[in-house]
Amino acid sequence: MIIESFLLGIIVATSLTAGMFFLKFWRATRDPLFLAFSLAFTIEGLNRTAFLFVDHPNEGSPGIYTVRLLAFLLILTAIVWKNRRA
Repeated sequence: MIIESFLLGIIVATSLTAGMFFLKFWRATRDPLFLAFSLAFTIEGLNRTAFLFVDHPNEGSPGIYTVRLLAFLLILTAIVWKNRRA
């Protein structure tokens, strides 16, 4: 269990780092797609953090996939919104 927690911690750190980088790009360009990616990576990082504190984690639980679906729908919505605007 220790190695899985360590690897999950690496995923959390990289997700939150990617979220911060996309936030930096959004602040420079004000492109809503960068903001969507930033929020999606941050949501995914927080989701994985919560996954660390569950007693018996199950990767196939509906709650995990609901949060992931929210993150991906956020990106998809930003893509559609940006293409309709052009």
